[in-house]
Amino acid sequence: MKQFVSLLCGLGLLITSFAQSPALSITTDKTISLIFPFPIIHVDRGTKDVLVEQVKEAGNILLVKAASANFSATNLSVITNDGSVYSFPVSYEKTPSTWIYSLPSQNSATPERYADGILGNPPTMHGIRYSKWDMLAKVIGIYIHENTIYFQLQLVNQSSIDYDIDLLRFYIRDKKKAKRAAMQENEIKPLYIAGNTKLVKANSTSTLVVALEKFTIPDAKFLSIEVMEKNGGRHLLLKIHNNKIIRAVSLPDLK
Repeated sequence: MKQFVSLLCGLGLLITSFAQSPALSITTDKTISLIFPFPIIHVDRGTKDVLVEQVKEAGNILLVKAASANFSATNLSVITNDGSVYSFPVSYEKTPSTWIYSLPSQNSATPERYADGILGNPPTMHGIRYSKWDMLAKVIGIYIHENTIYFQLQLVNQSSIDYDIDLLRFYIRDKKKAKRAAMQENEIKPLYIAGNTKLVKANSTSTLVVALEKFTIPDAKFLSIEVMEKNGGRHLLLKIHNNKIIRAVSLPDLK
């Protein structure tokens, strides 16, 4: 039951902490950090007195400071990729009392919320793995809620060379190729991916959670998960059969 407690606590905390966007007090010589639950897709400043910079290495963090002292009160609006809009009143203060704001999600039950909540869960299954060239890929959990199924993947880089991810692909394939017939493939596009989809550092482990539209697989087919390395040849391939998918862990409704 440990994994259920982890998931519920992580998701429940964001729900109960929901409030309207706080008022921001900013200054010229120090930076305020805004941490959003989802990547930022758009920022709008009320006036040029507010300076903003999105952190390249973390798309959900926005840095804010004042361009000049004693400017007139204005506002700042931020849109995240789950469709949420955050609007902040902004004013000047020489010495702000708060430097870091962790913003709660405004949506209670999106695939993004579930995927982010599953990300830190301990493994709930074993046996689906692929290892080669000091790289290990494995499926450590499969979850289901309504019309969305979630695959928790773990990538382990046991080499001294960083692994740059070029492609993460899901597709359903035939188990056997009939004579004089082409192999049938049906690609499934992810609804959302939580975790670092760009890089697995040398001698480190990375976890991803991929949300897909609900499906099952006929006996003559299997789900293939392909991870390809950018400018490299360490390509990884996982095969999942229907007997694993139908045992997906059911997730509770979020209120």
